[in-house]
Amino acid sequence: MQPLVRPRCCRSWPRLLEAGYAARRSYVTDEDVSKARRYCVEQLRQSDYDSHLVRNFIPKSRQDAYDAIRAFNLELVRLPELVTNPTIGQMRFQFWRDAVNNTFAGRPPKEPIMILLHKVLSELQEYPPHGSISSIKFWLLRVISTREKYMDNRPFTNLAALEEYAENTYSTLMYSVLAAMSVQSMHVDHLASHIGKACGIVAVLRGVPVLAAPSPPVRSPGGADVGAGRNPSLLLPLDVLAEAGVREEDVFRQGPLAEGFQDAIFTVATRANDHLITAREMLKNLRSGQSPGHDYEHGDEAEHMHPGSQESNTDGFGRDLRRSMGVLLESIPADDYLTRLESANFDPFAIRSSWKLPWRLWRSSKTQQI
Repeated sequence: MQPLVRPRCCRSWPRLLEAGYAARRSYVTDEDVSKARRYCVEQLRQSDYDSHLVRNFIPKSRQDAYDAIRAFNLELVRLPELVTNPTIGQMRFQFWRDAVNNTFAGRPPKEPIMILLHKVLSELQEYPPHGSISSIKFWLLRVISTREKYMDNRPFTNLAALEEYAENTYSTLMYSVLAAMSVQSMHVDHLASHIGKACGIVAVLRGVPVLAAPSPPVRSPGGADVGAGRNPSLLLPLDVLAEAGVREEDVFRQGPLAEGFQDAIFTVATRANDHLITAREMLKNLRSGQSPGHDYEHGDEAEHMHPGSQESNTDGFGRDLRRSMGVLLESIPADDYLTRLESANFDPFAIRSSWKLPWRLWRSSKTQQI
C-alpha cells in the first residue's frame, strides 16, 4: 500500500514456573478441550472475523494457542459494554487476572478459554519445541492491565499515547502467540511491534462509528432496564482533534459531516499506515542481510531478549520468519481496512466488509509478504 492520500475536503525454560505448573495441573478431559476449542473458534467467527481468517495460516499445532489468546482478548474488549459501573468492571478484570494466574498454576477455572489455554500450556511443556510459558503469562497480564486502564473509554491525550495503547494490547497479543510458537527473535518481535501498533490504531478507527453512538440501556434477562447505557465517546487523540478543529459534540450529532472530522481520521490512519510501511521496509532489509534500519524501542525489555537466538545470521532469521509468518499476517486485515478507508474519503461510517480479504491473506501467505 502506498502512502495515504489526503481527503478531498475537510474530511531456557524459566525453571521454577514450568516445574510448578507441572506439579499442580488439574484434570481436564478431552471432551472439555473439544468444547472449549469449538467455543473459542465460534467466538472468533462471530465477533472477530479477521482473526478467524488469520487463524487458518497459523501452524496447526499452534492454532489452539492463537484461538485461546484471541478469544481472551475478545472477552476483555467486551467488558466495558457489559458492566454498569466501574467497580463491577474492575471485579470482572480481576476475575480474568485470577483466571490467568490459576491456569498458569495448573488450576484452570471451568471457563472455555482458560481450559483451552491450559491444554496449550500442557503441550508446550511436554512436546518440543517448547514455548516460553512465563512470557505468555507476562504478556496476557499486560493486556489485562491495559484494557482495565482504558475501561472507561477515556480519549488518548496524543498519538503517542494511542501508539502505547496499541503496543500494550495488539502488539502484546502477537508477542504472546509468538511465545507459544517458540519463536525467539528480537527482529520478529520488532516486526510484530509495528504491525500490532497499526492493528491497534485500526481497531480504534473501526470503533469510531460504534462508540460515537449511545448504547441502549442495560436490560435484565426479563427485559427490565437495570442500568443506563454507555454514553457516546470519541477515542481519537485529543491533540489530533484540536489540530483539526473537531468538537466531540459535533461528531456525536453529525457523524462524518462534523467539521474537521475526516482530516482527523486521515491523520490517525496515516500513522497506522506508517507502521505498516516501516514493517515492510524492515522485512526487506532483514531478508537482504542488512540491519532493520532503526533501533527497536522496546528491545531493552527482558521478554524481548532471547539468549541463544540465531537471528544474527540470515538463515536463522529466515527460519524464524517462516515459522512466524502466520502471526505477521495480522498486517493484512489492517492494510485492507486502511485501503477501504482511503477509498471512502476517510469516513469510517461508510466502511463495508471486504470480500477480498481472504484472497489477500492467501496471496500474502504464498508470497511471504506483509
